[in-house]
Amino acid sequence: MNMMSRQELGCQPRWDKQTFTEQLLAKEACYHIHHPFNIRMQQGVLSPEQIRGWVANRFYYQINIPRKDAAILANCPDRATRRLWTLRILDHDGHGGNEGGIEAWVRLGEAVGIPRAELWSLQHVLPGVRFAVDAYLNFARRAPWQEGVCSSLTEMFAPRIHKDRLASWPSNYPWIDPEGLAYFRSRISLAERDVEHGLHVTLGHFITREQQERALDILQFKLDVLWSMMDAIALAYD
Repeated sequence: MNMMSRQELGCQPRWDKQTFTEQLLAKEACYHIHHPFNIRMQQGVLSPEQIRGWVANRFYYQINIPRKDAAILANCPDRATRRLWTLRILDHDGHGGNEGGIEAWVRLGEAVGIPRAELWSLQHVLPGVRFAVDAYLNFARRAPWQEGVCSSLTEMFAPRIHKDRLASWPSNYPWIDPEGLAYFRSRISLAERDVEHGLHVTLGHFITREQQERALDILQFKLDVLWSMMDAIALAYD
């Protein structure tokens, strides 16, 4: 948050929904798509070991997404919101004939050369990655559910990073089985759906200027989690 005091913030006029949305979208500048490690990934200069290190560590984040969403769900007394939020858990854990995003990530692991059992063992998860992901999970458990929803708005920026990988990986990393890229393909439309709901909740709940500034802080926290994960991975595999 900027250096304004709470009293000063309380005197500031609230942003209208369009301006507030623009403030949230401006946080894209802090998204890990701009992290040097991700930039090198997109340039096609990472080694197989580096790609495998990223996939193995990001898996820890993937398997904790439904736990994070369940924590938000547990804190939410609104039935309509719970019915919509439940879809996020099913998207990752799977349901019916859909094996879910976690299974899709396991197949990405296999496509880059990580056996299924090795990926699930979490033996490659770095302390910094574990710390960042656990901090996010603990935030979701303890924060009001609306703040948990707001933290999910990094999904506003996710479709671009998925599209970039789908466009560049087949030529940059031809050794990766293209079937393993299904996770990125599936998340584009799901992220767009989830953003619509998350943004609706955020715009409706954070209505004073102080609350809106709080929402920006929450989104920055989540962006910091993702950036810290990349920092840890880059340090270990560079």
